[in-house]
Amino acid sequence: MTEPGHIDQQDGRLAIAGDWTLVHYSTLKRQVERLAGSREPSHQGIDLERLDALDTAGAVLLMELVGPAALAAIDDWASDLPATRRALLRTLGEAMADNQPPTARPARPLRDTLARTGQMVEELWQQQRQLLGFIGQVLATLAATAWRPGRWRITSVVAQLHQTGLNALPIVALLTFLVGAVVAFLGATVLRDFGATIYTVNLVAFAFLREFGVLLAAILLAGRTASAFTAQLGAMKANEELDAVRTLGLDPIELLVLPRVLAMMLTLPILTFVGMLSGILGGALVCLLALDISTAQFLAILERDIAVQHFLVGIGKAPVFAFLVAVIGCLEGFKVSGSAQSVGEHTTSSVVQSIFVVILLDAIAALFCMEMGW
Repeated sequence: MTEPGHIDQQDGRLAIAGDWTLVHYSTLKRQVERLAGSREPSHQGIDLERLDALDTAGAVLLMELVGPAALAAIDDWASDLPATRRALLRTLGEAMADNQPPTARPARPLRDTLARTGQMVEELWQQQRQLLGFIGQVLATLAATAWRPGRWRITSVVAQLHQTGLNALPIVALLTFLVGAVVAFLGATVLRDFGATIYTVNLVAFAFLREFGVLLAAILLAGRTASAFTAQLGAMKANEELDAVRTLGLDPIELLVLPRVLAMMLTLPILTFVGMLSGILGGALVCLLALDISTAQFLAILERDIAVQHFLVGIGKAPVFAFLVAVIGCLEGFKVSGSAQSVGEHTTSSVVQSIFVVILLDAIAALFCMEMGW
């Protein structure tokens, strides 16, 4: 008849005796907790000669008694046990060590802030390196296929034109119309104090020909189309369709990216032109209803004071913005890891990056044109 598991204290040593099994778990647990309150966990002075049965429950309590530091020297202090029992103790000790909560370290606000800042800068640098590399791949593929009409994917380009351009036309026209009306109201409110409400026409025309037309259209496409590109390509990667494309010997950039990039570069100038007209129309409506500036007078001021270079500056930004928005959306789609959560994270990232890049480049272009006198 085997005896229940227990711990005997003899001359400063702990003698482990009896059956350390699940049947005696509650009794053994109380003894281990009582000893843990009176001594540090240690394998020093542990005698295992009288240990009889041992299962997983008892092995867990024994490892709690000796502590995680005893794992490295298990062959020394547990030399009386068979190899199978030492292997059980080693496996459970490693599992318990992995599940140990991290030790608390003293708070260092300045150091932690600098570390987080450095990590963010490093992530941003790696992100921009990936973007530049992907832009290079897209341009190389475009150069390789541009002089081979047989490899042009006209059907895909037309389909993307319909999705990115025609479907986005109403929202771009409506938004720019409303913004044009708001700009005219604000301009009239400020200029009325100076008796110069007639210059509201110039304000609306300059704002939409140079900045607002292309900027609003690009931001809308960044939120609407770049996210769609990321979600589409991300879902294809999650379903291993991109691997199937490569298995067939096809280039995913030529097959999936180039039609989207070319369609976006054709779409955004058209949407920019529509946005310019809609914004000026919204300003003209406000001038007609609130400022008593007739449509004929509005058009006459446009023809007299607004040079064509302002239109060219605005429309010239559109292909550049379109290229970057499309490339960022496609790159984030290729970076999806395969889960639904990853698709959502990279879709959000593509929208944020696209809008940031568009606004940043527009600001740089505005400063450059101002210095050049354009």
